[in-house]
Amino acid sequence: MAKLGRLRKETVKRALLLMAVVTLCFLIFAGRVFYISTGKEVNGQDLQALAESRWTTTQTLPGERGTIYTREGQQLAKEVQAYTAFAILDEDYDGHVEDPKVTAEKLAPYIDMEESRLAELLQRDQFQVELGPGSKYLTLSQKQEIEALELPGIYFRTEKKRYYPKQVFASHVLGYTARDMSEAVMGLEASLDKRLSAKDGSLTYQRNVKGIPLLNKEEILREPKNGEDVYLTIDTNIQIALEQAMTAVDEEYKPQKMTAIVANAETGEILAMGNRPSFNPNDYSSITNYTNYAVSDRFEPGSTMKMFTLAAAIDAGVYNEHETYESGTYTIGDSTIGDHNNSRGWGTISFDEGLVRSSNVAFAKLALEKLKPERFYEYLQAFGFREKTGIDLPNEADSLVAHSSKLDAAVTAFGQGTAVTPIQMVQAATAIANDGKMMKPYIIDKMYDLNENKQTYEAVPEAAGEPIKKETAVKVREKLEQVVTGEHGTGHPYQIEGINVAGKTGTAQISNPNGKGYLSGYNQNIFSFLGMAPAEDPKVIVYVAVDRPQLPGHETGSAPVSKIFNPVMKQSLSYMNLSTGDAKTEKVYEEDGIQLDSFENKHVKKAVKSVKELGLKPVVIGDGSTITEQYPLAGSSLIIGEKVFLLTSGKLQMPDMAGWSLRDAKRFSVLVGLQLHHLGSGYVTEQSIDPGAVLQENDYLTVELKDPDQIRKEQEETKKEEDSHEEKKERNNEPHE
Repeated sequence: MAKLGRLRKETVKRALLLMAVVTLCFLIFAGRVFYISTGKEVNGQDLQALAESRWTTTQTLPGERGTIYTREGQQLAKEVQAYTAFAILDEDYDGHVEDPKVTAEKLAPYIDMEESRLAELLQRDQFQVELGPGSKYLTLSQKQEIEALELPGIYFRTEKKRYYPKQVFASHVLGYTARDMSEAVMGLEASLDKRLSAKDGSLTYQRNVKGIPLLNKEEILREPKNGEDVYLTIDTNIQIALEQAMTAVDEEYKPQKMTAIVANAETGEILAMGNRPSFNPNDYSSITNYTNYAVSDRFEPGSTMKMFTLAAAIDAGVYNEHETYESGTYTIGDSTIGDHNNSRGWGTISFDEGLVRSSNVAFAKLALEKLKPERFYEYLQAFGFREKTGIDLPNEADSLVAHSSKLDAAVTAFGQGTAVTPIQMVQAATAIANDGKMMKPYIIDKMYDLNENKQTYEAVPEAAGEPIKKETAVKVREKLEQVVTGEHGTGHPYQIEGINVAGKTGTAQISNPNGKGYLSGYNQNIFSFLGMAPAEDPKVIVYVAVDRPQLPGHETGSAPVSKIFNPVMKQSLSYMNLSTGDAKTEKVYEEDGIQLDSFENKHVKKAVKSVKELGLKPVVIGDGSTITEQYPLAGSSLIIGEKVFLLTSGKLQMPDMAGWSLRDAKRFSVLVGLQLHHLGSGYVTEQSIDPGAVLQENDYLTVELKDPDQIRKEQEETKKEEDSHEEKKERNNEPHE
C-alpha cells in the first residue's frame, strides 16, 4: 500500500509538472501572439507591410524628357520609343531559336555583328542572350525589317531613347544625352538638364493571388511629371543654309576648324550657329570635337577688330578721314609693326584708304596717337570685350585683353595680342548695326511646362550697353560698306548682288603652341569676315571664321569664308522677308503709281467698290461688315492690278493664294500677323495652311513659289500625260478583229 501511495504521489507530481510546462508554453505562445497582434512586427519585419506586399503592387509611370524645338516649332531633340532585340535559346520554350547558323546569317547584317560571332552567341547553353550593341535602340523601321525575316526565337523589348531628327543640325548647341537619357553630357541638354528631365510617377493598386487587380479597391496615383519643352531662337531655314555651306567648304578646303554665327541685329537672337568638325548626336561615339567654338574658343580676331577701333575713334571725335599718314611700318619703342603686304605699305595715304586696305599702321596710330591707350581700352570695355556676354549657352570662355604696354594697345587695335570669342565679336557688332545700342545675344526663346500648361520662361531682348552714339554707328556702317565696295577694299569677295553689305575682313595669326611667336607659312592663318546687311539698316549679322584652310595657290583666305558668308546672308535676308529686290520694287511704285485711299471704318461693299474703281484688286479678309485695317496703308503708291488687303472685324479665314506673288503673300502675312516662310520664286503654287482654315495670330505659313516657265512646263507635261491617257482609252475602246 505504501508503495502504491508513493507511486500515485509520483504520478501526481509528474502530471503537475507536465501541466506546468504546458501552461508555461501556452502562456509564452499566447504572449507571443498578443505581442505580434499588437506590435505587428517579427524580427524587425513589419508583418502588415509584408502581407500587403503580397496583394498590393506598384507600377512605375515614366515621365517624358522635354523636347527642344526651333523657333518655328520643328523638333531638334525628343524622346522616342526604341527597341532592343534579344534571342530565346531554351529548347523547352515554345518559340526558341531553331537554327542558329541560318538565324546568324540572316540577322547579322541588321545588327552590325560578324556572322560567326552571332552564331556562337546563339548556340550558348542559356535561356536567352543579348545580341550586342548593334541590337540596341533600334528604330521602328529597323525592328520591322528584322521582323520581316521571320526568324524564330528573336524578340524585342521596348525602351526609351533620346533622338535628334536633324542629325548634325546645330549639334554643338544642342549637345546630347546618353541614349537612355541617364546622363546629359554637353550643350543645352546638359545646361538645361534639370528643366528638361522628367520625374516618374506611380500607380499602386491591390490584386489577387493571380495578379488580377481587385475591384472597388482604392488606387494611389502619383502623376509623372514631364520635362519642360524648350524653344530656341534658331531659324530652321537659316541653320540649314549655314550647315550646307559649312559642309561644302569643309569638304573642299579641309580646314582645321570653322565656326559661324548668324544673329538678329536688332534683338541679339541667335538665328544660326555652327562648327566644324561637327557631329551627329545620335552617334556620339564618333565625336572628335566637343567644343562649341562660337562661345567656348578664344583667338586673336585679326583685322575684324579694326571695326571697333574705327568706331571708337569716330565716336571720340578724333578720326579725320582725309588726314594722311605714312603706311608700311610704325615703330613703337623697340618694336616695329608692319602692314600686311610684307610691311611695304602703300606710301602716304588717308586714314579712309587705310581702312579699306586694312592697314595695321593706320589703326595702331588711331589707338596710340588719336585715342590714347587709356581711352581706347575704355571703348573696348564698353564694347564688352573684357567680360563674357552671358549668352544662355554653357562653357562661355573669357577673353584675354593685352593691356600692359603701348605695344599691347597698338596690336590690339588691329586684332593681335588680344584673344576674344566669336560671340563677343557678334555682340559688339550689334552696337554698330543697331544705331549704338548693343544687344546681349541669346538662343533660348521660351520654355513651356506641359504639366501645368503654362509658359515658365520667355526671353526679352536686352541691351548690353550703348558704347557709341547713333550718328557714329551710321558713319561706321558707311565706311564699312566701302570695305566691300571700294576700289581698294579687301571685302570685294563679300559683295552680294542686290544687297548692300557692310563689314570687315580678318586674317589672324595663330600662336605657336610649341613656343613664342606665331605659326608661319602658307595656309597658317584664321580667315574671317564680320558683316551686316542691309548696310543702311542692318537686320542680320553674320560672322564666319575658317582656321587654316587648304587653299590652292590661286585663292586667298576670303574664298572659303565668302562661300559661307554670302549664301547664308542672302538666305537669311530672304527668309526674314528682307530681300532688297522687294525694296527696289517698292521704290518704283512710290515714284509712279496709284495713290491709295484710306478705307478704314468704311463698309466692306463700299471699300471693295472704291478699290475696283482704282483699277486694283480687293482681297477681303474676315466676315465682318466694316474695314478695320488695310495693307498697303493709305498714301501708298500702287500700279494697276495690284492687290489691296482689307481686314474686317470678323473671323479670319485663309484665302486661296494660288497665283499670288511673293509680294502679295508678304503683305497678307503682315496684315494678319502670320510668320511667313517661302521656298522658290515666282508665284504661289502650294500653301501650308489650307484655304478656308481659321487663322490665329503668329501662325506659321509656308508657301512654295514657281516661276511662270516652270509652271507652264509642268502644265504642258500634265496635258501630254492626259492626252496620252485619253488616246489609250480610245484605242482600248476600238473594235478588234
